[in-house]
Amino acid sequence: MEYRQLGKSGLRVSTITLGTMGFGGTGFARTVGQIDVDGARRQIDIARDAGVNLFDTADMYSAGLSEEILGKALGADREDVLIATKVRMPMGEGPNDAGLSRHHIMRSVEASLRRLGTDHIDLYQVHEWDGVTPLEETLTALDDLVHAGKVRYIGCSNYAAWHMMKSLWTADRHGLTPFVSNQVHYSVQTRDIEHEIVPAAVDQGIGILVWSPLAGGLLTGKYRRGVDAPAGSRHVEGWDEPPVYDVEVLYDIVEELVAIADGHGVAPSQVALAYVLAKPAVTSVIVGARNEQQLQQNLGAADLALTAEEMERLEQVSATGLPYPFWHHLNAADRLSPADLTLLARHLRDRG
Repeated sequence: MEYRQLGKSGLRVSTITLGTMGFGGTGFARTVGQIDVDGARRQIDIARDAGVNLFDTADMYSAGLSEEILGKALGADREDVLIATKVRMPMGEGPNDAGLSRHHIMRSVEASLRRLGTDHIDLYQVHEWDGVTPLEETLTALDDLVHAGKVRYIGCSNYAAWHMMKSLWTADRHGLTPFVSNQVHYSVQTRDIEHEIVPAAVDQGIGILVWSPLAGGLLTGKYRRGVDAPAGSRHVEGWDEPPVYDVEVLYDIVEELVAIADGHGVAPSQVALAYVLAKPAVTSVIVGARNEQQLQQNLGAADLALTAEEMERLEQVSATGLPYPFWHHLNAADRLSPADLTLLARHLRDRG
């Protein structure tokens, strides 16, 4: 297992993170898994044996049950690993039971600490943008938690590039603890973050944690052109996280994943994970599993290195056009930074 620095921090995290949305598995998380404490212990043991040191959860996963099960399953081993959790989503019906106000953050962190059975959270992430609460209020509350020792690092999740940049500027202006990471969706099927989030992360030294790098299971190889999906699987056309705008392009991507996987003697899911791990600014990919076999398979991606030719095949089959202003930047490309080149370098190569 490789360990990478999380943004500009001194924290080193495994390139594979164990996601725990399936711990408990109630409500919307039911389809992800319904893993009890014993099952969680087995998954944690398997992950740790492979070198995983980061475990990601959120207070709203199964209304806190995921955090509770993670805490119980870790037990005395808690001090040997890193825990990441999140705050922002509704945790009740009251007017202050959601958002990033000081009130909600302070109540939520205490509840998360109790459920996790710990005295600190290693990475506390704001789960979604709150465009109503002043950023100074949110960041001051988080800074207070860092200075109190209840939180060691802070990150954001699902932030647009301008959200992240405004947050970093606000923290710098007021001398507050800055975000070290942004947890976002990214896969070979959904490459939107390459336009602005990745360049901003490279420029500012922000680590990217990737959720759903297998696109909710679309890239595992079970959804293929002309092949019936296993019983109980969703129809591809009904996907909304991530949305599937062109089913035929998705099938083309899967066929390329399968072909590359066959050449390595691995599963298509491992190729999809290895692709994301090879991309700029990516620190770790978060994987979950309904069962131990899936988990072992996903963990194998940590040891898979794709060739430049294989990466290019995946780049080509999943490529989309450059939106404005990036096609204009490409046309006037004579003073590009390393951050700009995360998006434009391959387009420049294609032009010769």
